[in-house]
Amino acid sequence: MSLAEQFTALDNLLHSTRHYWQCTAFDFDQLPWPELEQPLTLLSDQQVAELDSNQDALYQFFSPYIPVVNNLATLCDLPQASTTRSEYPFWLSNGIKGRKFAQLQDFVCALGQESQLPVLEWCAGKGHLGRMLAFNRAPSVHSIELQQHLCEQGQQSAQQQGLAMHFSQADVLKDDVTEYFQQAQHAVALHACGALHQTFMSTAASAQTQKISLSPCCYHLFTANDYQAMSDAGKRSQLQLTHRDLKLALQETVTAPSRVDKVRKTEVQWRLGFDALRKSLTSEQNYVSVPSVNKAIFSDSFKAFCAWAAEKKALDIPQGIDYESFLKKGEMRKKVTERIELVRHVFRRAIEVWLVLDRALYLQQQGYQVSVQTFCEKQLTPRNILIQATVKDRKEM
Repeated sequence: MSLAEQFTALDNLLHSTRHYWQCTAFDFDQLPWPELEQPLTLLSDQQVAELDSNQDALYQFFSPYIPVVNNLATLCDLPQASTTRSEYPFWLSNGIKGRKFAQLQDFVCALGQESQLPVLEWCAGKGHLGRMLAFNRAPSVHSIELQQHLCEQGQQSAQQQGLAMHFSQADVLKDDVTEYFQQAQHAVALHACGALHQTFMSTAASAQTQKISLSPCCYHLFTANDYQAMSDAGKRSQLQLTHRDLKLALQETVTAPSRVDKVRKTEVQWRLGFDALRKSLTSEQNYVSVPSVNKAIFSDSFKAFCAWAAEKKALDIPQGIDYESFLKKGEMRKKVTERIELVRHVFRRAIEVWLVLDRALYLQQQGYQVSVQTFCEKQLTPRNILIQATVKDRKEM
């Protein structure tokens, strides 16, 4: 199956099933799909958590109830790049956490060793990726980074380690960055977010940079709320994606520490409990969000949280409120919310692959030979998709 055929099949499937995933869980007091009510209600909270952490198990569980789910695993399947990691000296990994260093090792390995082009490193941070490429004998590495202090730290590390790198500070969404891109160059970007990697792709393609390698991340950041497709096939799609949908693509995560997960569950319950209280005091029946807040508030009391939320919503709470009853309502709604999210999560990887294929097809249109692979296991990062593009021989174009 070509990338275009895979995109079209995935696009048709997502469009036909959008009533399962293109919704907001907090808007519902009960499950919105009668055909799923029984299997979802029978699930224990532990079973919901276990299913949510295993995408293949999600496909298997829902395939009897949503038949097209049988096709999702195949349509989302991507080949695995080589992950025979190279060895690096201890000083190169200083300051890089273990999981992050393993990601970098696998990413560098997946890039291949055949290219000896100068490297442009995009949204470089301290240049960890660039230093590994320089150590692997890239002729030179030019690292572009927004924050000046990271440029300085990265430059100092490169000089101490004798690596052929130099940094440039730039706001890549505002500054003219065309001068950084050359034809005889390998442009790389690991986990640049949203418009950051889209700008990287379009500028590199305009320069006909010989090789482009990127792993996209956080597709919604720095972009308009209504998704603007990059490829012609994406522009023809009937899907109308918003930030909410793009965020769904990011909701497959490595298991969070139990403390973080406990706080998250408390936050959901309290927000929904306050919403039930708010509805009882007003004529409004739609869910209304309250602002983000320091997580320390969720180690206080539900009553204190309600007082804070009420202040944010200019709501007067009368005396004598039975907070325990609204907390129980929040718990019941949390169970509904978690099961709605479970259904939506069946499609989270499909949306991400759709977005990646939109980018891959865009690069094909610009005259590149393009491959899409995974470069590491999901346990290291669920954002493990690598797009590689090489300019076709001019004779082929």
